[in-house]
Amino acid sequence: MSSDNVKGLVLALSSSFFIGASFIVKKKGLKRAGSSGVRAGVGGYSYLYEPLWWVGMIAMIVGEIANFAAYAFAPAILVTPLGALSIIISAALAHIILRERLHIFGMLGCVLCVVGSTTIVLHAPQERVIESVAEVWDLATEPAFLLYAALVLVAVFVLVVQFVPEYGQTHVMVYIGVCSLVGSLSVMSVKALGIALKLTFEGMNQLIYPQTWIFTMIVLVCVITQMNYLNKALDTFNTAVVSPIYYVMFTSLTILASVIMFKDWDRQNPTQIVTEICGFVTILSGTFLLHKTKDAALLPSTCIFHIPDVLCCPCTTFYKNDGQRWQQDFSSEILMKTHTQPLIHTHFSFRRNCIFEHVSYTV
Repeated sequence: MSSDNVKGLVLALSSSFFIGASFIVKKKGLKRAGSSGVRAGVGGYSYLYEPLWWVGMIAMIVGEIANFAAYAFAPAILVTPLGALSIIISAALAHIILRERLHIFGMLGCVLCVVGSTTIVLHAPQERVIESVAEVWDLATEPAFLLYAALVLVAVFVLVVQFVPEYGQTHVMVYIGVCSLVGSLSVMSVKALGIALKLTFEGMNQLIYPQTWIFTMIVLVCVITQMNYLNKALDTFNTAVVSPIYYVMFTSLTILASVIMFKDWDRQNPTQIVTEICGFVTILSGTFLLHKTKDAALLPSTCIFHIPDVLCCPCTTFYKNDGQRWQQDFSSEILMKTHTQPLIHTHFSFRRNCIFEHVSYTV
């Protein structure tokens, strides 16, 4: 492994630690802000006044800076999959701080993520030698990558306009889809900007090129968009669900974008490429295990019933998992709510004759 790849590896590992911790701290801040204001999941921005959210945001910024620097030294195929380590940190801290149970198979998922990451690190391609940001611009304006970028922008537009208003609150893939698609473009721009700054610090000033500032603007727009929709996803869905799905989609699209733009696989033989793919599939298996075992952990303490079965008990009081009161009486308003939001699976606690029971409903 080259010295540049080692530097990129160390920076990527540091990034994973800070980003993994930031998910939990931000989630804690979002929950605290939502208890006294309008939740981010429904368009509120009260979390901006919550200090704990800012602590998480600062941790994420530090992690992203380390990640940003890593892309200047190592190829995206090496740096991006190491984000799996942030899932392990996020899952462990969610278990400790947020009391989100980590099942034994979830631990196995963490091990798979480590094994897959190690496989990719050992077989990652060497960084492409680039001498000017103009060279990166030439790569970004080739027909293949322009087609990819156009498809991403169209998909994001359709998701934001068509699917976010109707399905954003009930389907995690909507918010995460926007984050991941935009993220794949932001990583390519971050890498271009990182290379420009690296060359500038080495004495070859790249700030005189307009392409450097174009990449900077793209990074700012993409990061702001990512943060907005990631906040919505974290506030609406379980952290242990958001983190792995976001990782899988973001990493897959980023690797695809990097292969198209920087042609990383052109410098490797078929054995190396297949090994990297196997390592990535191993990581995906680990994240899938983490996701499914978090769902399974809820099943022993829940029972399934349908809303019509409970509507006959007007005295029932429901509480959400975070302890917030949802509705005291089942009225026509609730009936309308459940009928306008089909296919929801939500967990509640309800009080009947002064006895609390944990249930979930599917409508």
